[in-house]
Amino acid sequence: MDVRHPFSRRRFFGGVAAAVGALGIDPKFSFGQVRTEQFTGGEAQYDAYVKIASNENNWGPPPAVMEAMQHGFKYANRYGNPDGNIMQAIAEHHGVKRENVLLTAGSGEVLDVVGTTYLQNGKVVLGADPSYGSVYQHATTIKSDAIKLPLLKDFRQDIPGMIAAANRNARDIGFFYLCNPNNPTGVVVSAKEVRQVVEGLPKDMPILIDEAYHHFVDDPAYGTAVPYVLEGRPVIVARTFSKIAALAAMRIGYAIAPADIIQRLRAYSINSVNVAAKFGAAASLKDTAGQAEVRKKVIALRTSTSKELEAWGYPVIPSQTNFFMVSLHDKTVQPTIQAFREKNILVGRPFPPMLNHLRVSIGREEDMQKFLVAFKEIFPKRAPVTSNMAGGQQ
Repeated sequence: MDVRHPFSRRRFFGGVAAAVGALGIDPKFSFGQVRTEQFTGGEAQYDAYVKIASNENNWGPPPAVMEAMQHGFKYANRYGNPDGNIMQAIAEHHGVKRENVLLTAGSGEVLDVVGTTYLQNGKVVLGADPSYGSVYQHATTIKSDAIKLPLLKDFRQDIPGMIAAANRNARDIGFFYLCNPNNPTGVVVSAKEVRQVVEGLPKDMPILIDEAYHHFVDDPAYGTAVPYVLEGRPVIVARTFSKIAALAAMRIGYAIAPADIIQRLRAYSINSVNVAAKFGAAASLKDTAGQAEVRKKVIALRTSTSKELEAWGYPVIPSQTNFFMVSLHDKTVQPTIQAFREKNILVGRPFPPMLNHLRVSIGREEDMQKFLVAFKEIFPKRAPVTSNMAGGQQ
């Protein structure tokens, strides 16, 4: 099967516009990000919403992190300033050297920088679809392209198919992309499968592994890819402080990779992380107890909410993140978003082609209770169901 899918911006959005028009989806809706104009009413309007759309940490930064950021503001008027020793803190956290770390404005900058670095001279990115679309969107922005393989029927990424496609198109591929756990499905790629990728690709092919949701995994089959960096493999691990550390608006993340790769990436990095974010991120790495508590709450609420939805008759894709996808059966996402919005609840955007699945972030217990009440008001009760996909991976 030919898995090469040209991904020009015009062709992609033209096809999507035609499809979503038939489904009643607003074609002006951005599939890549939350619409920035939606909160022009100010803080009161914003604060009135239950926000379970963007995979944020609804508990917010803990006191120690807030205190550290407040301390960092004393250097707000300086260029060369103390920064909480954030680079060393990240290096020690992962058992790597500073030369293996690139600090960025969120992990999104890691994805863009990798694209700019490796998608030159006609090179393309290979990955799964749907996955975190920022990588593919950036490719189109820099006049590159993508080879995207559809997910398997159980929503896992087709690792054997992706490896085969990578080898078949090796001369054209700039890097291999793996979101693990995957966004928007929440499904992990097992440690065994990651090793198959690392060992099955051409030895010099860069592998970008996005681990933004690493902290919420409780599947024992999963494993971080950081050890491959220590082995000197061409692996780039992207991490963020936006999720478990609750610093989404502070825009700070990082890449872990072999020193020669970091040196190449650095040439395209903006170096724009602010001083308060650096102090806050350094403090968050020390807050192991606080992060463990958030993780515990997320997993418990992820489990209980999924069970209640399935008892109401709506299957949930078993997730290993701080969000999940629920099947709406024959209903589509865009009208559902509006229905929840009218109840002051923000839920996730459409993820073509999964337009009958709604992505819902895990909020606080009161947030999830409001979501469930609204869901049962919007959707009629059906026969109870059970997820047909095992949580563990082969």
